[in-house]
Amino acid sequence: MTNLLDGLSAHAQRLSSTTLSALIAADAARAQDFSVRCGALYANFARQRYDRSALDALFDIAQRADLAGAMCQLLGGEAVNSTEDRAALHSALRGNNGNGSAFALAARAQAVSTQLRMRELIDALAGTNVTDIVSIGIGGSDLGPRLVVDALALPGARFRVHFLSNVDGNAARRVLAKLDPAKTAAIMISKTFGTQETLLNGSIVRQWLGNDERLYAVSTNAQRVADFGIPPERTLPMWDWVGGRYSLWSAVGFPIALALGMDRFEDLLEGAAAMDTHAQKAPLRENMPVWHALAAIWNRNGLHAATQAVLPYDDRLQLLPKYLQQLVMESLGKRVRLDGSAVPTDTVPVWWGGAGTDTQHSFFQALHQGTQIVPADFIGVAHADHPFKANHDALLANLLAQTEALANGQDSEDPHRRYPGNRPSTLLLLDTLTPHSLGMLIALYEHSVYLQAVLWGINAFDQFGVELGKQVANSLLPALRGETVAKDPVTRQLLEVINAER
Repeated sequence: MTNLLDGLSAHAQRLSSTTLSALIAADAARAQDFSVRCGALYANFARQRYDRSALDALFDIAQRADLAGAMCQLLGGEAVNSTEDRAALHSALRGNNGNGSAFALAARAQAVSTQLRMRELIDALAGTNVTDIVSIGIGGSDLGPRLVVDALALPGARFRVHFLSNVDGNAARRVLAKLDPAKTAAIMISKTFGTQETLLNGSIVRQWLGNDERLYAVSTNAQRVADFGIPPERTLPMWDWVGGRYSLWSAVGFPIALALGMDRFEDLLEGAAAMDTHAQKAPLRENMPVWHALAAIWNRNGLHAATQAVLPYDDRLQLLPKYLQQLVMESLGKRVRLDGSAVPTDTVPVWWGGAGTDTQHSFFQALHQGTQIVPADFIGVAHADHPFKANHDALLANLLAQTEALANGQDSEDPHRRYPGNRPSTLLLLDTLTPHSLGMLIALYEHSVYLQAVLWGINAFDQFGVELGKQVANSLLPALRGETVAKDPVTRQLLEVINAER
């Protein structure tokens, strides 16, 4: 499909001397026409650096690539993860999209059954003296639940949830130092139950608890869980048709359900399901994930932007950039197409960012006056959930000001005080930050990522690049213990330095 993108360069060249402010000034309807709403989520693409002609070309690409058909394949349970010959049915965890395929319906039934078990386990724990939960996982088994709990957990909730991911022993020490083992339970989350970091941290926490009866697991590998000492009645399942970075909707979301309550966890699922329905049924020109994916393709392959910022203007979403780093870069960080041939164009940019207004006082200088153009997603929340109206007004004013200033810039006779502008951005606005709206937002990014992968002809659902470093690390453990000698000469020298200090 990547040959479909060849025409973007001609449009980008045609527009190279046309500024965003000029594009907006010349098109009175642009601000309204370049926007899409889906329920509680509104997206405005008017400050992307394309005109209507270039946008028509992008939607023509979407039509020719059959993005609508691709969404049906994903949601219908087809084997879109071709390198591993499996489906990617995370959507089945949150709703039935009416596709009717036997596999999708069976997956949905398994998801519903597991959600009932989650509710039962939560109700049982609520009848104990447990007040705190330690969630042990890494990557997709950590970042999604951590994001949602940080964003939505309310003061006074029945359970306080804490997260432990890094294999560094200091991480375990810091988490456990503030907890009482007599009032704490723990969840080990690992798809294979072979993840080094999770097993090591799980062993630390198990010893610290002194009571295996408060240790739970989420995994596809029931035998390994049982060998670790956690019985089936405290084990929740995962499935190979759910990738780690798409798994917060599954039993991997057990920490979310504990922190928020099962009803609010189901609201999160329903929000994501609403975006699934929109992504599948909305026409291309009214489809928010399609708009978002096309903007990303334009910025990467038309404007050749090497990085992408994500800037939430709500402190509760401060972990969103970190979550999206894995979702986007692990999914789209591929250099070969589905047939194994090299991708003839750039794929994923580097994703980074942070929460406004803090970041305005750190890296925004580079966004405004640096030599690299950095497209940005700004995310705001219209209604505050706190009584400090003046603060929320200031927050929204800064959100709107930054998008305007980046687009329009400001001239000056003093070159040091000149802002070139012409910096593209998308504004995503939630009516309120609720489980439902956050579910919609996360699902929007999931579907945008998948559609970008379709346009590049790559697989969004494998992650073989993660494995090599793990394999080498395992091979070096004996060398750290002095049992073997490292093969790599630089590593041998570094081990000598390390062991001399140990």
